[in-house]
Amino acid sequence: MLVDSHAHLEMKEFDPDREEVIRRAGSEGIDFIITVGTNLKLSLKAVTLADQYENIYATVGVHPHDVARINNHTLDALKDLARKQKKIVAYGEIGLDFFRNISPPEQQLELFGRQLELAGELNLPVVIHDREAHRQTLETVQASRVRRGVFHCFSGDYEMAKKCIDLGFYISIPGVVTYDKSKTLQDVAARTPLSSLLVETDAPYLTPVPHRGKRNEPSYVIHTAKKVAEIRGMPLEEVARQTSLNALNLFGIDSSARSGQ
Repeated sequence: MLVDSHAHLEMKEFDPDREEVIRRAGSEGIDFIITVGTNLKLSLKAVTLADQYENIYATVGVHPHDVARINNHTLDALKDLARKQKKIVAYGEIGLDFFRNISPPEQQLELFGRQLELAGELNLPVVIHDREAHRQTLETVQASRVRRGVFHCFSGDYEMAKKCIDLGFYISIPGVVTYDKSKTLQDVAARTPLSSLLVETDAPYLTPVPHRGKRNEPSYVIHTAKKVAEIRGMPLEEVARQTSLNALNLFGIDSSARSGQ
């Protein structure tokens, strides 16, 4: 079993061959895919995909890049959607991105706090985006009542990872861990308890070696899991099994539902 805990199958990059990408993931042993909404339109598309495919689950939320373009109606619509759809397993991708600052930092902080409150109201775990905003992200989460979720595409160091875990969060390792220069992330992958790790693609972004330079897709998550296993000096099967159990636990997915057991 292997779970891609974070992909964006709803994005336009997959419009030409989405069904083939999903089929290929299944044939490569990827049992479940979490496709992650980043605004209202793409959240709706993610939910539609989850309804169409047994092994796909969805999240809804507004990415920090998009928060400058939303209003109260957006959050109300996401709340209504999350309450109605059983295959929505988390709220996100939400958080802070002070690297690109596509949305003003003040708006990012305000909407991050409001969406954390909404996730708490919905009793959903959160999927957190944090880029060049480690301190502010941790402070905002600490000030909220949310204590369940994942720091996706983790970009901090091991000391930050420990703080996230202490707050009740998982650490998700992307394909970046396969890059030679990613020493800090490799250290995190080596030292973080396996019980706190997830693996992800963030497809169509951050393609792992040996496919770097191509569009990423869920079937490539195997390369991330292999690298984590290599770093930790343990069998791939154990990394795949435990990270998958972690993902199923976080997102409340019953693995027997797909097999009909």
